[in-house]
Parts: sequence; structure tokens; C-alpha cells
Amino acid sequence: MNILFVCTGNTCRSPMAEALLKHKIPEASVQSAGIFAGKDHRANEVAKQALNKRGIHLDHQSQPVTNGLLQWSDVVLTMTTQHKQSMIVDFPEHQDKYYTLKEYVSESDKEVWQLLRETYANYELKRSKFIRENQSKMDGVELHKQLENYLGEDITKIQRLESNLINYDISDPFGGSLQVYQKTLDELDQNIDILIKKLEK
Repeated sequence: MNILFVCTGNTCRSPMAEALLKHKIPEASVQSAGIFAGKDHRANEVAKQALNKRGIHLDHQSQPVTNGLLQWSDVVLTMTTQHKQSMIVDFPEHQDKYYTLKEYVSESDKEVWQLLRETYANYELKRSKFIRENQSKMDGVELHKQLENYLGEDITKIQRLESNLINYDISDPFGGSLQVYQKTLDELDQNIDILIKKLEK
């Protein structure tokens, strides 16, 4: 199975997750990427220190999420719900592969996420159609205002569904101390262990 871990900049959480999985299963087919990642940036130094303390060497170059990477992957495991939502909006054609890491290993909230997927897709279709039909008739401010009114019920439905979700986020250590990074690494470690058991089944 080809696994892609996704976070924001691909310098902290997703490369840490990739390194942990490769350390535990050297033959694992795994990569990591970031929604807003630059190309070939080094991993965060404190993340590298946290991994070094466990005897794991991290030699990593960041990469952005691309269609090619998504086609390669069998499952895409994001670090937060927000990352997953961004992926659904930006790359909807691969959305059946998207899970937060915690969601994927816990097997919870499947029905809520299915409803959310359908609601997001419907929202995006309505939004695109409205803009296409009205952008030549009104200025940007008026278009935005009318769009908010038009999509009000959909936004409320999305917010209601999101409020029913369990918190599936891996905490962001960026800017924190080594201790903060180690705490995030512990959180990742626990979930990667469960992931490995699931993969072995």
C-alpha cells in the first residue's frame, strides 16, 4: 500500500510520521507532502532533534501535494481535519483516499464524514455555478455578499456536521520547544503503531 502523509508545510508533522513508519517498517511505501509546502526545504531542526533522540535519522526535502502524488497513493493521511477539508476542496477527484491519521486508525465517524463529503461536493458545485452565472452581472463585493446569502444553509449544515466530529488533529509543534515536538512525536508514534496493526490485518 502506498501511503501519503500530509500536513501544512511538510517540514514537521508529516515528515515525522513518514520517518516513524519507515523506521518501524523499512520496506513501507510511504511519502509525505504539504498543502502549502515549498519544494526541497529541509525538515524543521527541532523535529530532527526529537527523532534523533529515538535513534531515527531524518534526511528530508519538502514537497507540495500534487495530482501525481495523489494518483500514486492508495491512502492519504492528513494531520488535521482542516488539512483533509482543504484536500477535498482542492483535489476532489481523490477524496475517497482522504482520512486524518487518527480517523483512519480509529474507524469512527464514517457516517458523518460521508455526509460531509456529499455536502462539500454539493456546496462546491452550487458555488461554482453561482459565480459562473453572476460574475458578469455584479461587482466583487456584491457577488460575495449574494454568494454568502445563497450558500447560507449549506454553510450552516457543514458547520453542524463538523461540530459532531471528534477532534482528530495531531497537535502542531511549530515554534515550540523540543519538549513540544517530543509530545507531538509521542502522539504520532501511538497512532502509527495502530496504523501498522491495521495494515497487517
